[in-house]
Amino acid sequence: MTRTGNDEHTGRPRRQPRIGRPWRPVAALIGLTLAGGLFLTGCGASDSNGSSTDGSNKSGGRGFPQPAPNRTSGTSQGEQKDTPTGDASREFAPSPDYLSTFALDVDTASYGYARRALADGRLPEASTVRPEEFVNSFRQDYRRPDGNGFSVTVDGARTREKDWSLVRVGLATRDAPESGKRPPAALTFVIDISGSMGEPGRLDLAQDALGVMTDRLRDDDSVAVVTFSDEARTVLPMTRLGHHRDRIYDVIRGLEPTESTNLGAGVRTGYATAVKGLREGATNRVVLISDALANTGETDADAILENVSTARREHGITLFGVGVGSEYGDALMERLADKGDGHTTYVSTIDEARKVFCEQLPQNIDLTARDAKAQVAFDPQTVKQFRLIGYDDRQVADEDFRDDRVDGGEIGPGHTVTALYAVRTRPGASGHLATASVRWLDPDTRAPHEESGQLETGSLDEDLWTSSTRLQVDAVAAYFADDLRTGDDKANPLPGALPLGELADRAHRVASAAEDKAVDELAAAVERASGLMG
Repeated sequence: MTRTGNDEHTGRPRRQPRIGRPWRPVAALIGLTLAGGLFLTGCGASDSNGSSTDGSNKSGGRGFPQPAPNRTSGTSQGEQKDTPTGDASREFAPSPDYLSTFALDVDTASYGYARRALADGRLPEASTVRPEEFVNSFRQDYRRPDGNGFSVTVDGARTREKDWSLVRVGLATRDAPESGKRPPAALTFVIDISGSMGEPGRLDLAQDALGVMTDRLRDDDSVAVVTFSDEARTVLPMTRLGHHRDRIYDVIRGLEPTESTNLGAGVRTGYATAVKGLREGATNRVVLISDALANTGETDADAILENVSTARREHGITLFGVGVGSEYGDALMERLADKGDGHTTYVSTIDEARKVFCEQLPQNIDLTARDAKAQVAFDPQTVKQFRLIGYDDRQVADEDFRDDRVDGGEIGPGHTVTALYAVRTRPGASGHLATASVRWLDPDTRAPHEESGQLETGSLDEDLWTSSTRLQVDAVAAYFADDLRTGDDKANPLPGALPLGELADRAHRVASAAEDKAVDELAAAVERASGLMG
């Protein structure tokens, strides 16, 4: 059963949980098609040669499914029909469902933890592998917009399986501002100091990175520190950096692991400290650093999550989760960040930790879009079947695309979001293939905005493994994640999938072309997995 209806505190419809795609009747498609007539104007037009574009007219002129109509006010939508549960991104959407809708996500923890597991000589648990987090772990070269919001790029290439292609929807926000041009930050660090954090690569990484980050924050930024083991306590109330950096350094250096993991107490105390130190006009954020292995106090995920959700609703405090450790509570950390309208990442080396705290965290201090959602409308005259790769727990009902009460993703500057689809075209298909749209709310005014891009079948003429380097990187990451989730179960593999050994060879060739250390590491991870799988 899916959870339906509205949140009792806000009246906003709850985001749907991880579900399989429903089999919708033709009548429902017709209703959506007729209702979605009015589409906001984009910023460009399709190239005459059928190449991908950044923004375009959204009608397409073909009568294909359009985004659902705007529903920014009104009462509860009522009970929804039951839908099958399961791993949605391993199922192909059946005709006549030609719409795909999901909340945006820039988490990368799943890929980081998989690399750690492989480096330790073991395969990651299939349940921890989220393909979109593998794909979104790599740099992209999408065009950036000038202001808040997104640019939209849609492209793709043919796989070597007949009539199947990979289609990429790329969204990008403006470049991250220089430090002096962003709003001030009020950051509450909630640090796990339980006994398990004494393992090398846990608390020591956090201490090193936090020390470097303290050097780089501005004088008008504020920091609070909460620690938790069997209990939680605020060891540093919200403090402007100014002339207090030495005090912050002393707190960080003094952290020592002890006793058990009362994650619930840490989250509760962390948010209470953040609320007490709330700064108007600043970005108020809780940064949770933990192996997320709750074993004392409140260990029920829903109860812990409610503390996060309440603070987010009432005060706009978002969560940034940083996972550490060879054993790691991936599912709990991911749920916490999702409930807290935030993001998760995972670190296992000092270089990774410094990158997260000194580069990625500053990107998350500012905000360019709230409740961002994407919807892709495939043209039934050219598309026979499609499958969204990943985003299992980010799916949104198609009719809620323009319902601004429904949660989306919170995205900051300097971010890119990539979604890959396996698309089966109709034999001999020619013309329009898909329209990809993104809708978001202005972070200050909450005014809604949309942008879109179009794709023609002519853009899929190139072979995937001779296409652009960045598209090949995304393909390797997606196939790799799909193989790790599949294991010995080869049901519903991605079209065009390569044997893991061959994918490793392909990854090394792509890494050579990319001249990117991160892609070298991807190739090494694929090779390790190939050896472990035999």
